[in-house]
Parts: sequence; C-alpha cells; structure tokens
Amino acid sequence: MTVDPRWQHELEAPTEQFFGSFAAQLAQPDGVRDGVREAVKALAPRIDWEAYLPHVPHGILGLRAVLRLQPLLSEAGFRRALATQLHMAAHEGRRSPQNLAQVSAAKGSGQWRNLEAFIQSRRPGLAYAEAQGFDVPAEDDFQRLRGLTELDMATVGHKAVVCDHLADLHARLERPKATGRRLFGLAAWVAATPEDTFWARRAAKRLGDAAVSVPWVPATLGEAAWESQVREICDLGLVALLDPFTARLKAGQGSGDTLAALVLAASEKQLDARRDLEGKTAWTYVYLAAVARARPADPRIWCQAAALVNLFPTDEPEERVRAAHIGEPDAGALTEAILDVEPALAMAHAGGLARTGRAEAALAALAEAAAQDDPTFNHAHQVLAVAAAADLLPELPPPAGEAMLVALAKSLANSQGSGDLGRLADRALAAARP
Repeated sequence: MTVDPRWQHELEAPTEQFFGSFAAQLAQPDGVRDGVREAVKALAPRIDWEAYLPHVPHGILGLRAVLRLQPLLSEAGFRRALATQLHMAAHEGRRSPQNLAQVSAAKGSGQWRNLEAFIQSRRPGLAYAEAQGFDVPAEDDFQRLRGLTELDMATVGHKAVVCDHLADLHARLERPKATGRRLFGLAAWVAATPEDTFWARRAAKRLGDAAVSVPWVPATLGEAAWESQVREICDLGLVALLDPFTARLKAGQGSGDTLAALVLAASEKQLDARRDLEGKTAWTYVYLAAVARARPADPRIWCQAAALVNLFPTDEPEERVRAAHIGEPDAGALTEAILDVEPALAMAHAGGLARTGRAEAALAALAEAAAQDDPTFNHAHQVLAVAAAADLLPELPPPAGEAMLVALAKSLANSQGSGDLGRLADRALAAARP
C-alpha cells in the first residue's frame, strides 16, 4: 500500500491543496485504491457521528456509490466524482481531539456475543470498540450485522443500507485489514443507535402466524396488475396499505413483481417530489436497491419498503412535469438537459433511450450528470440514487426500469447545485497529469 504523505496530511487537516494532494496520490501505484483506503481509515473515527443523529452523514457512504458508478463514467468524470466525494467526507463535522484519541485507541475483544449485546443495549461507542477487535471482518460478518438491523427502520432504513454499502466498499477495496475494521466499526456504531421497529411490528400483526416467505423469482405480471399495486402504495394510508400488501405476499407473490410495483411507485413519488425534497425522495431507490441486493425472504422487510415509499407525498397527475416531445433520444443531450435544469427535456431523452433498448446509455448519462455536482450540496443523494439505479436495473422488467430512469432524470435536473467544486478538482487533476 502506497500513500503520498501530502494526502495523509490533507485527511488530517484539509486545506486548499486538497485536490492537488489527491492528484499526487492518484499518481502512486494503485493510487485510487490506496487513497480511498487511507481516507476511510483516517476519517471514520474522526467524523462526529453522534452529532449528526438522528441522521447519518453521507461522505464515506457515498464512496461506495462512486466506485459502483466507475464503469459507467468517463475517466475524468470518475476522478472528479471521487475527488469531490472524498472532499465531502473530509469536511464533515469532527470529534474533539480528546474523543478522537479515545475512540481510535479503544479496542474490544472481537467477540460476537459482546457486539450483539452492545447493539441490543444501544451503546454505539462500545459496539464500535468491540468491532475493532475483529482481525479482518469478512463478508459474513457484515451480513450478520445487517441481519441485526433489517427490521430497524430508524433514519428511514439507513442501518441496513450502511451495512450493505460498507460491506461492498470493503470488497471493492480488496478487504484491507485496518480499513475493514474501521468500516465494520462504523456499521456497528450505526446499528447500535436508537431503533425504530414500528413498521415491522405493524407488518407482523397482519402476517400473523402464517409461514410466509417471499421467493426470489422474476416478475410475471403485466403493467395493469402493477398499476393497481402502485395505486395502493401511493394513495392509501399506511394502515390501509399494509392490508392488501401483506395479503399479496401471503398469496405467494414473488420478489420480481413486488420489486417492480415498489419501483414504479417510488418513481411516481419522485415525479411528485418538490424541488427541496428531490434528494430525500430519491433515498427510496437506495433502500430498494439494498433490499434487492440482500434478496430477503422475510415479508416484513418488503412491507417496510412499501411503507417507506408510501411515506413521501403524492400529487395530482396533472401537476407533474411531462416529458417534452423530441426526435431521436441522445445520451449526451440527456446529460446536457440535466445540467441545464431542463427536466422535461431530460425525461424525454431518458425515456426514449430506455424504450429503444439503450437503458444502460441513459444510466451512464445520469451518472455523468451526477458527477458534475457538488455532493455536499445534495448530501450525495445524486450519486447514491444513480448507483442504486445501476443495482436495480438488471432486476426490473423494462417498464419499471424506464419509469425509474425518467424519474431520476427529472430529479437530477431539478436538484442541480454548484459545479464549482468539481471544476476545482478538474483543474488540479489535469495539472498533475503528465
């Protein structure tokens, strides 16, 4: 592992030289991998996670999203997105030096019985310390931790998402020991914060003692059947929604049709989102993608997903932005429409690309647009949502995939912030190239 000393210094105390130092790190062998490893190792214990409660900061969480989007991005877009995401993580609120020293030095015995006890008794500091005692956390350790959080929807499902994304980030960084302990400790800390099992308990009451399992099978229904489920998810109250939703799961509806209905409903909610709620509403895709990656059989988890989508407001159809009329859809024009804040035009290009078998090109155009934006402005919701769409798209029937891409195009166009930070990163990265 090779880390440039200038990069280490910037992680300890960021300055105006942040992007130049990151560019120097990229010049090292395995510069991206080792630079992100060092960032996680340095920043995880420094960020004041407790001060953000009941929310979760997205600096480190968004790193997984950027790495997930790398195959869809140009080299310049990937480097820009990674640089600005690391900048966001490095500038999140920090603990005092005294607390930092205590947290960094604390190390438990690395035993699951202790870790589970600290999570169940809601002692995040001790959970973090106990997790530092694990030698090299394995995928199974992250998944076991996720199992302790799957029915806990505090902070709208962040706990399960954190466990899932940090496990994936660990794998993408090739499972380094020290960085893995930091990621595992962070996931354990979040898992041990106050819980909220309200939705899971409401679902369990309706499921009763029936042995219900949701099989992972492809979608078999058509658009009319999905639309009737969308109407229930979007229009009914929580109590009224859970009755038909649990009835369908009891009747044997599988994951494919359930996920399709949830994504279609989430896309409708995204079309209805006010500009100040674009990013928060897009979080539903992040949670749904984490559910799809876990492939749960437990129907309560699917009920939680329905309740989360239902949580966001629904508007009248005539109030929604409509896609413009265009000729040939074009991926470059899609990115340009988003950056020019033209949602109707962006929707038209995204939908046209999806309908003509070019959904992957539409996804790449969305990723390039997200890479232009300052993640601090939108809490990294843009890269998180597009990475979620990349995870979801292979699991969806074409109508649901198209609806998701169209809704995200509208969301990204309506939530454009400053690109100044990205331009600073571009200049520093370009200046460092031979």
